[in-house]
Amino acid sequence: MTDSSDSLAGRRIGVPESRQLDLFADMLERRGAAVMRCPLVDIRPAPDPGPARAWVDNVIAHGLDDMIWLTGEGVRRLRDFVTDDTDERRRQFWQALAAARTITRGPKPVRELRTDGIGSDLPATAPTTAGVIDALADADLAGHRVGVQLYGTDPNTPLMEALAAHDATALPVAPYVYADQAENAAVEAFIETIVAGDLEAVAFTSSPQVRRLFKVAGRRSRAAELTTALGRCGVAAVGPLVAESLAEHGVAVDLMPDSSYFMKPLVRRLDAYFASSTPAA
Repeated sequence: MTDSSDSLAGRRIGVPESRQLDLFADMLERRGAAVMRCPLVDIRPAPDPGPARAWVDNVIAHGLDDMIWLTGEGVRRLRDFVTDDTDERRRQFWQALAAARTITRGPKPVRELRTDGIGSDLPATAPTTAGVIDALADADLAGHRVGVQLYGTDPNTPLMEALAAHDATALPVAPYVYADQAENAAVEAFIETIVAGDLEAVAFTSSPQVRRLFKVAGRRSRAAELTTALGRCGVAAVGPLVAESLAEHGVAVDLMPDSSYFMKPLVRRLDAYFASSTPAA
């Protein structure tokens, strides 16, 4: 698919993003799109580093049999967390993680782990919690110490219950939190733009964006209106997890990368989606 500077000329696309808002929006604008940006969530270090520090100490002292990585962000945050430790402690930490069987939810943690020389021993059958559980269905985990890197502070009850059913000891760690404190006024204006039909597409790149958007819409009793409006424009999702979050709110996804769930493939899918139609005036 072409990367020409005008492949999205005249297209009005909403981008509800936070950490990589500028990067994604710039990709679209270089192709001529008119982008409406709306930061919805922020990702921050855990406000209390104590539990994560205790988790690192536990891993260094006792090791792990298995380590489940759910997000690339989690790998980056734990890497940052031990940055100020001594060289010996950093070595011990990554040595313990490398010795464990590595279980990954999707391509993002795999990519981040390569930086530390760690490969994926058991990828999820789909890049979701259900995919991780399915990949572990036939695994012998009895008596295993299993580290679990969480999404924010979500306890991921289904995964914890699945590990308990395997007689494993789950050792969860939450190295970051989602801080959905974006200005309500900006989010409400974004919702109004969608409802008014002023956007031709909205591109979602994380599940917290979806939850935040509908949380604000619900407070204004506009959730049903928002669902209807999204049904009238192109809805893009970076991957299955985001698509599932949208489906929970009755929103069907019109386009999604086939297998590589990153922003560049999402931009190419937007190119293809709009290729055969004429931009609105």
